[in-house]
Amino acid sequence: MSINRNRGPLYLQVKKAIKDRILHGIYPLGSLIPSEPQLEQEFAVSKMTVRNAVKELAQEGYVEKRSGIGTKVIRNTSFSKLSKGKRFTEVLVEEGHKIQKKLLSLKVIRTEDNSELYGMFGDMCLQVNRLYILDGHPYVHYTHYLRSVFSDEDLGDLDHQSLYELIEEHHIELEKFRDSFTVAEATEELGELLLIPQGKILLKRIRHSYDSSGVLMEYSIGHYNTELQHYLVNYDA
Repeated sequence: MSINRNRGPLYLQVKKAIKDRILHGIYPLGSLIPSEPQLEQEFAVSKMTVRNAVKELAQEGYVEKRSGIGTKVIRNTSFSKLSKGKRFTEVLVEEGHKIQKKLLSLKVIRTEDNSELYGMFGDMCLQVNRLYILDGHPYVHYTHYLRSVFSDEDLGDLDHQSLYELIEEHHIELEKFRDSFTVAEATEELGELLLIPQGKILLKRIRHSYDSSGVLMEYSIGHYNTELQHYLVNYDA
């Protein structure tokens, strides 16, 4: 993850990077995160910056500093307001998988009159294309469309962070989600991205995300290679 002073306090950027690695299984539950000197070198920041980042992670219950041992991961799930159910990626991480994200493209697009996107967002929206990689294998391709209250600069480094957490950081609370599922054949482009044959049957998830006023903030389409891993959801009572 690149650290940029224009994106806010450096310690918060380092904290987000470490937290994301914890949530996606890069630093598994019970493991030690890299030492402070290693983190200083990786992010090219001061000792105080790293210490403040780790201190906040400890206060939020993700890590615990142990004298003479190091800093141990003690929790790998978030306190997200997004859902009473655990996030899909959290379920996979709890089962020992590693999730990586790759930002493919991020751009503002002009929508065509009378198109579906125009009806949702008006004449402009932000398009985000991302690839999720499961244990080193391409697994899910997402295309997100976001209301133009966001800019490409607002969304920062989506190679590492959760899109929904970034939305929350802009003080927009997503209160309602509507998911629908179907199947679709892999196009040539999807086949190349997911390393599967063209025409292979994929799970297709379509999501509409609304804020507390009922305004549509995000519309997304995800294609999952469920032969690699089933779509999993755990619901807590």
